[in-house]
Amino acid sequence: MTVHRPGQPGDLPAPELLWSRWALLAVLEATTEDEGRGVHRTGHWVGGTGLHLDDAGCTWWTLSRGGEGRYVLYGEDESSDVKWHEPAIDMLAGAPDWLPYEKLRDLLQGWELGCVYWYENGSWARAPYPGGLPDDGLDCGMSRFLDREQVLDLLVDTDGPVEGVTAADLLDAAEGYRLTPEALEALVADDPARDLPAMLRALHTSGLSAAPLPR
Repeated sequence: MTVHRPGQPGDLPAPELLWSRWALLAVLEATTEDEGRGVHRTGHWVGGTGLHLDDAGCTWWTLSRGGEGRYVLYGEDESSDVKWHEPAIDMLAGAPDWLPYEKLRDLLQGWELGCVYWYENGSWARAPYPGGLPDDGLDCGMSRFLDREQVLDLLVDTDGPVEGVTAADLLDAAEGYRLTPEALEALVADDPARDLPAMLRALHTSGLSAAPLPR
């Protein structure tokens, strides 16, 4: 899937699909040790404010739910030219009133934000950009989740890899919001180095399972 530079709202898939793919990686990477790091984490994870991605260098992103049918995606990739543009670009221009403004303004004041996209009424939107802006970072930041084959590549490249048809089955289940604790237990049976309790907590937080978790 091709993403424009700078990104266009139509480049992003339905937020439920984006959430499911991102959340699956967060579940598979979850460890108790990483949970104890709070915001000082890398990789993919799910927490109280939503889904997170941080590679400890070039890119970081958050996808949060804003209520029924509402999502907000924000972050930064080093490829973004938005925050350095002159005259300054108002990344919140035209944004709805339910966005997490306190957080976003803190990031803006710290020169840490590269772009903001929001979803409501069935479509994605963002602030208008001036003509000639080279990039806002959406492509480098989010393209990993937009193409199914790239997602499968990420699944087999994780520290505890998922291989072959198993990866496809897990992705199908995640996209259908029917990923089960039993599927994670089977992974741990094949790879005891995985942290099942942390994975189950991430599964619960992510909402990818339609079945109740064991107590």
